[in-house]
Amino acid sequence: MASIAQRWRELHGEHSWDGLLDPLDLDLRKYIISYGEFPQATYDSFNTEKRSPHAGACLYGYDNLLASTHVAAAGDYAVTKFVYATSALPVPEAFLLLPLPELEGVWCRESNWIGYVAVATDEAVAKLGRRDIVVAWRGTIKSLEWVNDFDFTPVSAAPVLGSAAAENPLAMVHRGFLSIYSSSNADSKFNKTSARDQVLEELRRLMALYKDEVTSITITGHSLGAALATLNAVDVAANGVNAPSNSSQPPCPVTAMVFASPQVGNHSFKSAFLSFGDLRALHVKNAGDVVPLCPPVGYVDVAVQLPINTGRSPYLRRPGNVATLHDLECYLHGVAGEQGGAGGFKLEVDRDVALVNKIVDALEDEYPVPARWWVSQNKCMVKGADGHWTLKDFEQI
Repeated sequence: MASIAQRWRELHGEHSWDGLLDPLDLDLRKYIISYGEFPQATYDSFNTEKRSPHAGACLYGYDNLLASTHVAAAGDYAVTKFVYATSALPVPEAFLLLPLPELEGVWCRESNWIGYVAVATDEAVAKLGRRDIVVAWRGTIKSLEWVNDFDFTPVSAAPVLGSAAAENPLAMVHRGFLSIYSSSNADSKFNKTSARDQVLEELRRLMALYKDEVTSITITGHSLGAALATLNAVDVAANGVNAPSNSSQPPCPVTAMVFASPQVGNHSFKSAFLSFGDLRALHVKNAGDVVPLCPPVGYVDVAVQLPINTGRSPYLRRPGNVATLHDLECYLHGVAGEQGGAGGFKLEVDRDVALVNKIVDALEDEYPVPARWWVSQNKCMVKGADGHWTLKDFEQI
């Protein structure tokens, strides 16, 4: 990615990726995959063990999250903030996973770890061409039944539109997504403030810290995380978080890089989203994935679309199923090999095909890669000097 420093504005959507999507530009492939690994890290580090007092938290700490989940850019970014979410509305377990009620000494019963903020290191600035700040949002961690169960009632988008709300009074978004993004809970140690406020506060801090440098804000997510990333991106642009006071630099670009996103708002919300000159969004959508089609009535996609078709991959079992067509690692495999209008499939990026079986069973049987192989050693049970085994699955809030 030697040319990223010179091309980053173009790859970040300065010209809405005109001429880069079909055929898919090689640098852009690598760029998209790189940003896709940030939300993948949230899946790979999320504690899904309900018998653990730390269910719903992150398995790792700030210092080792990216390295422990094998993010390729781990050495280029430092995690500065963990983000927690709750919901004022009832939501499926796919959104908030909590420890069993019988457990004592649990970390929290009202909130989940939902993502993190990271910033490019001093050493990485020259490689990236600017000081990049990343917000990664976690998606759902259970089956896709939430698509049928979730409350898609539309509500006003005004909370994320800033001054643009008055110009777009009919802009509406999903009530459920907005609730997860903006809810706080006085009973939760981790959600005295909402996920929204946690992220905006950290972004303001970092933008003030680097106010005289060339910066960018990249917000990324998959599935539910993609919906939250969309709300977050427009919120950042609408409220001037990308334009710190007393800065010698112009407002920095804000780009949402999302995968398998449900449709977040209506036509008026899209109009509001597109009204911000520093805001762009790229949406990678896989053929056959049902989530980007939901809900089917009254909502639209706000982003530039990059269609992929993992069904063309000779490495994956065909036909795909609901899980494999939606899985983020399968998406990144698709980006690595998508040939667009030319048809077919060819891996233009050397991305290990074994990764698609981390969480699902997607590979053809000829490949000796177990299904769902990404598991913590001994499920985080550690044998002590006294010979007793103890659960060690928690490092940092």
